[in-house]
Amino acid sequence: MLGVVTIDRAIQVAQSKGLDLVEISPTAEPPVCKVLDFGKYKFDLRRKKQEGKKKQHVVQLKEIKIRPTTDKHDYDVKVRSILRFIADGDKVKISLKFRGREVTHDEIGMEVMNRIKNDVAAVAKTELDPKMEGKQIIMILSPK
Repeated sequence: MLGVVTIDRAIQVAQSKGLDLVEISPTAEPPVCKVLDFGKYKFDLRRKKQEGKKKQHVVQLKEIKIRPTTDKHDYDVKVRSILRFIADGDKVKISLKFRGREVTHDEIGMEVMNRIKNDVAAVAKTELDPKMEGKQIIMILSPK
């Protein structure tokens, strides 16, 4: 801490120590500068940025396809997969497809989607409520 000094004096102090004079806050009155090794400073910034990337998790959108006539055991397997994806921190898109004349009974599909929503409500929140798009119902769940 040198306090308020002239620019010439600050440059002279930095050169005498074999370091650089770096302007930290140019908009302050008076401007704030620091005497440091600029190469090492840049290296440390780059290293912190790389460390942050290592710990970063990219959220993916996983998709589960289901049918309105899916049996109990297969339904349980699908729900377990959804829970695993949510536990990993990923979003899950659930598609319920209708074939042929099944589309006339879309209330059955909505019941299946609401049952899934209730079964995973403890660990997942509904990002997109079940809605009909053509011959399928789509719902998106994300971790709480």
